[in-house]
Amino acid sequence: MMRLVQVLVCATLCLSLGCGAGDNQQVPQMSGGHKVQIYQTAQTNGTKLSDIGSVGFEPFGQPLETQPCIFIDPSKTFQTIVGIGGALTDASAETFYSLSAEKQDEFMTAYFNAEKGIGYSLARTNIQSCDFSSGSYEYVDKDDLALKSFNVDHDKQFKIPFIKKAFATAKNQIILYASPWSPPAWMKTTNNMLRGGKLRPECYQAWAGCYVKFIQAYEAEGIPVWGVSVQNEPMATQTWESCIYTAEEERDFVKNFVGPTLAKAGMKDKKLIVWDHNRDLLYQRASTMLNDPEAAKYVWGVGFHWYMQDCFDNVKRVHEAFPDKNLIFTEGCNYPYKTETLGEWHWGENYGRSLVHDFNNGAVGWTDWNVLLDEKGGPNHVGNFCLAPVHKTDAGDLFYMNSFYYLGHFSKFVRPGAKRIISSSNRDKLLTTAFINPDGKVAVIVLNTSEEPFPFKLWLKGNAASVESLPHSIMTLVLE
Repeated sequence: MMRLVQVLVCATLCLSLGCGAGDNQQVPQMSGGHKVQIYQTAQTNGTKLSDIGSVGFEPFGQPLETQPCIFIDPSKTFQTIVGIGGALTDASAETFYSLSAEKQDEFMTAYFNAEKGIGYSLARTNIQSCDFSSGSYEYVDKDDLALKSFNVDHDKQFKIPFIKKAFATAKNQIILYASPWSPPAWMKTTNNMLRGGKLRPECYQAWAGCYVKFIQAYEAEGIPVWGVSVQNEPMATQTWESCIYTAEEERDFVKNFVGPTLAKAGMKDKKLIVWDHNRDLLYQRASTMLNDPEAAKYVWGVGFHWYMQDCFDNVKRVHEAFPDKNLIFTEGCNYPYKTETLGEWHWGENYGRSLVHDFNNGAVGWTDWNVLLDEKGGPNHVGNFCLAPVHKTDAGDLFYMNSFYYLGHFSKFVRPGAKRIISSSNRDKLLTTAFINPDGKVAVIVLNTSEEPFPFKLWLKGNAASVESLPHSIMTLVLE
C-alpha cells in the first residue's frame, strides 16, 4: 500500500503571482540588501516546495572563474509563456470521482489553486477515446458523414464535470486544448480505432468537421476550447487508439480540410497545433508543414513529446527556422508503473531537465500527461500503465510523487504572460532558466541532478546573493 504524503504547498506557500498577459514587465533594480526568496525541493532534507527563507544581494563586482555563478539579465526577454499544466483525461476524471469529497477538494486545490497549490494554467484533453480511457468510444454513428449523430454524451459522466471543477478552482485562469488519438473506426482504412491505420480520403471532410463539432459541444457545456492538435502521435502504430499521417499527409489535411473547416466555422482564433509527437522528427515534420504557406497560415504552433531521444536542440532548430510559430510540449510521462518505484527521485528530475531545456530552447507552454491515476497506473483499457504526479492509493488517499513538486516549481512561479529572460550558469551541473512575470517578479529556477552541493552566486548587475543548491534538488528563486 502506498504511503500518503500530504500536500505541503497548500499550507506553506503564499506567494501570489499575477497571471495576466502583457508586455509591461518591469526590470527589477538590484541594490545591496535587496532580497531573493527561496523555495526548495530536495532529496537530502525532505523539503517539498518549501519556503526556506531569503538572502540578500550585496555588491560583488567581477566574478572569478573559480566561483560558481548564475547570471541573470531581465532586460533580455524572449518568448511569452501561455501556460504550464497537465492532461485532464478520462482516466484522471474517473479516478477523481472515486475519491471522497474531502480528497477531491484536496486534489483540486493542490493542482489548480494558484495561492494554495501549484496553479496549473494549461490543460489538454482527449477527443474520443485514448489509451487512458476505460474503453474505446466514438462521438458519431457509423457512416454518418453529415455528422448528424455527433454528441459528447460519453464525456458528461466524468470528464466534462472534472474539467469544469478544474476551471472553477483555477478561477478560469486556465486554457484547454484537445487532441484526437483516432478517428471513428469506420472512417479508417483498418476499420479499427486501435493499431494505427489511416484516415480514408472520403472521410477527410467529415473528420475535419468533428473538430468543429467537438469545440461547439464543449463550449455549449461551458468549457472554452483554446485550441486543438491535428493528431496525437501521427507516426506511432500503437496497441491503443492511433492513426498514421506522413508529414505530407498531415500538411495536406491541414491545408485542405482542418484549417479551412475551422475558418469557415468562425474559429480562426482557435490554436491549431501540428505534429504532437516526439522531438526526434520535430524539424522534419515542422519544416514540411511550415514551408508550405497555404498550410502554415492555419498553424499556431508545433507540439512535441519526450518518448524517444531527448534531442533538446531540435526544439531550438524549429524555433530558429520558424520564429513566428510557437512550440509547445504537449505530452510526457514516466513509465512503466511499479508501486515500489514511486519514491525514486529521478522521476522528478526527468521533468526538471525537460522543462529547463524546452523553455530555454523556445517552448511557450508545457503539458504533462495524466494529472491523476489510480493505484495501478490506470485505468487504461490496453494495459499501458504509467506514472502520474499524483496517484490514488489502495486506501483512497492521495500519493504525491516528487514530480508533482518539480512541476510546481515552474507552474506556481511562472505565470501566463511571463517572458523568459537570460539565466546563464557557469557550471554544467547547475541547470537554470528564468522568467519575468507580468507583475514584475522574476522567477529563477535552478536544477541540480548531481551528488554534490553547489554553493553559488546569483549575480545581477554587479550585485550577488549567496545560495546553495543541494544534491538532487530544484529551487525557485523569486526576486521582487
